[in-house]
Amino acid sequence: MTCHWVKIFGHSLTIVPFLYKRSSAVKSSAYRLTIAVLVGSVLALGESPAQCEDRAETELKTGVAVGPWAELWNQPEVVREIRTIFDSVNPEEIRRHLFYLSKDPLPFRKLNYTRPGQTRNTLYEADDYISGQLASWGYEVAREEVLVQAFRCDPRKPKAHQYSPPAPEDPWYKAYNLYAERKGRRSEEIILLLAHKDSQSWVDSPGANDNAIGTSGLLEIARVLAHYPSNRTIRFLWCNEEHTPWTSVTAARKAKERGDKIIAVFNLDGIGVKSAEDTAAGKRSNVTLFTVPEGELLAQLVSAANERFQIGLEQRIAKRPRPGDDDGSFVQAGYPAAVVQIGSYPYADPNYHTEEDIPERTDVVNAAMTVQLTLAAVLTLDRLP
Repeated sequence: MTCHWVKIFGHSLTIVPFLYKRSSAVKSSAYRLTIAVLVGSVLALGESPAQCEDRAETELKTGVAVGPWAELWNQPEVVREIRTIFDSVNPEEIRRHLFYLSKDPLPFRKLNYTRPGQTRNTLYEADDYISGQLASWGYEVAREEVLVQAFRCDPRKPKAHQYSPPAPEDPWYKAYNLYAERKGRRSEEIILLLAHKDSQSWVDSPGANDNAIGTSGLLEIARVLAHYPSNRTIRFLWCNEEHTPWTSVTAARKAKERGDKIIAVFNLDGIGVKSAEDTAAGKRSNVTLFTVPEGELLAQLVSAANERFQIGLEQRIAKRPRPGDDDGSFVQAGYPAAVVQIGSYPYADPNYHTEEDIPERTDVVNAAMTVQLTLAAVLTLDRLP
C-alpha cells in the first residue's frame, strides 16, 4: 500500500488511497477517519512512512482509528458542547430568510432587476438584508467591490443552461462580497464558510434552491456562532456566482495576496436539494464534494461527524474532476482544503435555473440538518490542537 502525503491544517497527514473501496461490513466513523493519520499523529508518534502504512493497514482492518478527531470525540464534555451549539439551529429562522430572499419582498437577487417603486436593484436589497441581520447579531460587515456583468440568455440551449457570455458593450455593475467574522484566540488561522447570494442574472428565477437556501443556512450558522468563543477565526463570506466573473475569485485572490492562513473552506450551495422523487419519499441527504486530497480529508470529517453526532442525513462523498463552484475559486488560489455541501450529486433539482425554483419547493428541514452537520465539523476543527 502507498500512502500519499499532504499538508492540511498545518500538519503532515497521509491519505490511504483505497479508502473508498470500503467493506460494507465496516461502517464506523472511526473507519472512515482512517483516510488520514489524523492531524499531527505522525509527528506525535514519531512514525516513519513505513510504520504509518502498517498502522493504517491495521486501522482499516480493525475499524479503530487514533488521532485528535477520534480523541476529541471520545471526550463526553466536548461532544455535549458541540451538540448543544448545533442543536440551537432553528429551521424557522432559515425559512424566514429563504422566503424574504426568494419570494416576499424580493422575487430575485440580481443586479439587472429593480422592483417597481424601488431605487436599488434586488441584489443590493439582498445585501442590505444580509448586512442588517448580521449587524443585529453584533457582527461588523465589510463589503468588497467587484465589477461584474449579467449573463445573456441563449434560448437555443436547454433551459437549465441558457446562460451565455455578455457582450463587451453590456453594462458593468458593482457587485459586493460581504464578510463577517468571529476572531479567535489563534486569529491567524481561519475557517471560512461561504455561500453565493445572487440569483440567475439571465432568467427571472427566484433562485430558492440556488442559492437562497445556502445563503439562509449560512446566516443561521452566523447567528448560532455570534457569541461563540472560538479558538480559530471563523469567517463568513456571501459572494456572487450567477453574474460574471464570480466574485469568489476576487475573494480568494485577495486572501492569498494578504497571506491569509485559511485552513478549511466550507461552501453551502443547494443544501438539501434533491430529485422530486427523493423529496416525495422524505429523504434527507447531503453530498460533500471535494477536488484534491486536502479536501478529501475535510469531506471525511464531515461524513464521520454525521455518524458521531447522529445527524441523520444520508451522507456521501464525491470527487469532482476539477475545481468548481465558489470553493473551487479557493482551491485554484492555493487553499486546497475546500468542500461544498450540496443536497445531491449530480445535482437533481428539476427546477434548476428556471422560474419554478421557488421557496415552497425547498426542503428546509433537510437544509437545517446540513447546517447542523456543517457546524459539527467546523466546531470539531476549531477544537483541534
